[in-house]
Amino acid sequence: MVQTASGPGKYFDGHGLYLRIDPNGSRFWVQRIVINGKRCELGLGSPDFVTLADARLAAFENRRLARSGGDPLAGRREAKAVLTFEEAAREVHRIHKPTWKNPKHADQFINTLATYAFPTMGNTKAPDVTTADVLAVLQPIWLDKAETARRVKQRIGTVMKWCIAKGWRKDNPVDAVDKGLPKQTAKKAHRKSLPYDQVANCLDVVAATNAGLSTKLCLELLVLTCVRSNEAREARWSEIDTKAKVWEIPAERMKMDRPHRIPLSASALTVLDRAKGLGEDLVFPGTVKGKPLSDATLLKLIRENGFDVDIHGFRTSFRTWAQERTNFPREVAEAALAHLSGDETERAYARSDLFEKRRKMMEAWAGYLADKPAKVVRIG
Repeated sequence: MVQTASGPGKYFDGHGLYLRIDPNGSRFWVQRIVINGKRCELGLGSPDFVTLADARLAAFENRRLARSGGDPLAGRREAKAVLTFEEAAREVHRIHKPTWKNPKHADQFINTLATYAFPTMGNTKAPDVTTADVLAVLQPIWLDKAETARRVKQRIGTVMKWCIAKGWRKDNPVDAVDKGLPKQTAKKAHRKSLPYDQVANCLDVVAATNAGLSTKLCLELLVLTCVRSNEAREARWSEIDTKAKVWEIPAERMKMDRPHRIPLSASALTVLDRAKGLGEDLVFPGTVKGKPLSDATLLKLIRENGFDVDIHGFRTSFRTWAQERTNFPREVAEAALAHLSGDETERAYARSDLFEKRRKMMEAWAGYLADKPAKVVRIG
């Protein structure tokens, strides 16, 4: 009867299977079934694509599973729950966003994927993403935008690892993509820095400009204390003890997630004294109330005044000065930059932050910048 049915109606076969023909002529296989005590109907597809034999086999398997306590709908629900690559990436971004200390990094994560990956494989279900899909994203930019391509690759891999943890796939298609990519020959460019004997002149030039006082003082303190841009720009008065001559940056504001104590030289204290009154909380507030200066503001300050260097490069200037002009031990200079020195075993025993030795070093650095070479300290 099912084979010969033509008019609108329901034509039953077996195991709850029936053919439904609508008044408009549409035809569907449907199965009535009881799942965990609840009666429901399952759509099994159109006769145009699902033969009677296939529909009978599916109905039999569904009924067998339901009678043993299983749920034939579970697989369908799981399939609907699986996200596309773009949906998965946005979820990973949402989960990790609170852990990124710099909002810029959070934006870069999703923006690079939106630019390079989503147009190619954003609509692909996460379990279906292949190495070929990843290759199609990376190949066009692998040589021309090497650094960006490496970051896109790493971020795709992060999304895929999350999908593995969700149980949606067992492999990471990024792992094998290198076999299909040419070797990148471009060397990673180092941050541009000034020779240490030109840093004092840079500060003098900047000080003579009409730039905002907050911007100029922020740059000067950054140079004197050898901190990173965000650490200086987001400095707070609550972190600074001018009487003890120390600046304590909490772990959440540091790249290495470790608190960092900075001995303040007389020159650094002078900068801070001039900054009093600029902001109640932030030492160097930006133009928007309650917001710190932007990284672009500092970079613009030095670039527009003829210094083609990076803000981070001042740390290099200091490190080179310490190496070439003093005999402070290497570990003291590294501690001043909040770098880890030695291997894990050595660090387990050497727990001092060399604070007092660093105080002498920072006074020597400030003295050098003030063109007072007699203050450059040589130990021993």
